[in-house]
Amino acid sequence: MASPLRTLPATLRASPTATAVAVYLTIRAVGLLFLTWFGSIHHVGLHALLTKWDGKWMLDIADFGYDGVPDTGMDANGIHTATTAYAFFPGYPGLVGLIAQLPFVSPFAAGVIVNAAIGCAAAVGIGRLGMLCARHVRPAMTESAVRRSGLMLVVLFAAAPMGVVLSMTYTEALFCALAAWALVGVLEQRWLLAGFSAFAVGLVRPTGIAVIVVVMAAATLARHDGTRAWIAGAIAPLGYIGYLCVVWAKTGTPTGWFKIQTSGWDTRFDGGRATVTFLYDNLTSSGDFVSLATSLLILASLVLLVWSIVDRPPWPVSVYAVLVMASVLLSSGLMQSRPRLLLPAFVILLPVAIRLGGASRAVAVSTAVGATLASAWFGAYMLTVFQYAI
Repeated sequence: MASPLRTLPATLRASPTATAVAVYLTIRAVGLLFLTWFGSIHHVGLHALLTKWDGKWMLDIADFGYDGVPDTGMDANGIHTATTAYAFFPGYPGLVGLIAQLPFVSPFAAGVIVNAAIGCAAAVGIGRLGMLCARHVRPAMTESAVRRSGLMLVVLFAAAPMGVVLSMTYTEALFCALAAWALVGVLEQRWLLAGFSAFAVGLVRPTGIAVIVVVMAAATLARHDGTRAWIAGAIAPLGYIGYLCVVWAKTGTPTGWFKIQTSGWDTRFDGGRATVTFLYDNLTSSGDFVSLATSLLILASLVLLVWSIVDRPPWPVSVYAVLVMASVLLSSGLMQSRPRLLLPAFVILLPVAIRLGGASRAVAVSTAVGATLASAWFGAYMLTVFQYAI
């Protein structure tokens, strides 16, 4: 298989933006090819695979609104109530519903269009963030190595174990795009970019609190930068707080969203007890492949988190990584979904990306090809062979 890095025309290799987009789309195309192949083996269409589990919720909310979701939309306990749909934040389904208003565009087509476009925006932002961090971590690095570091971060992100979700009607692509650009805004002191990205990410998923905290803290420390820093800090939490207030009005309690999530999906902060129990059970006794793979991926992510902190990237990046990891690993819920939920912690891949940026072309290319194929296979396996939610 030709490498996504080697096959790019010279005109694309000259532009970090175009290169990031081309590499991202190539990797995701390989993933979709594998998914189509596995789907044919298991007699499942691509439409059904790309809209599984939460993807169906997103399309139903986009199509019918929160109060019109069909009774077939049920929580993990098989229950549908008037407030069940409010467990899902409105950013992604709202955007999909808006695009679906165009002539001849179905909600599914809108979801695919949104994720393709937003995924490209995420790739550009992540590539830019990778370059900023590479310059910070290794000031003596050549400019070409810095650019390769940014590109390798895009590769590792697009080819993450559950990178397939970036092509599904899920929120990960939108969340990662907004998180990446919020961090870029903070590092480049482009405060309005950081503030509005944080505002928007607070409407996408609860993990957005990690972005919001970083932007607010950075804006506070940079208060002498002028009015824009103050504006960024002020608007950053409004999307998140605003949606919680909407659910408050709907349920009659300020903790309404948390109660819906806990009762419907058994997700609550437990200080990591569920994660530790899951790891112990699967690493000390025989278990199924997915549980063992999930355990190893959790451990690998913890190693990468420590490595990334030791590397001393800009503090907003480290704080964001810690907060995202904490939100995922210190709560209960379906543990097999952790490889997907950890995708927004893409910044923990920075140490690997920076080393690959300074490595030989052969090493970078072979890593890109290997990661792409492994991600394509694992994603297809999780959506066709594994029979539970991801």
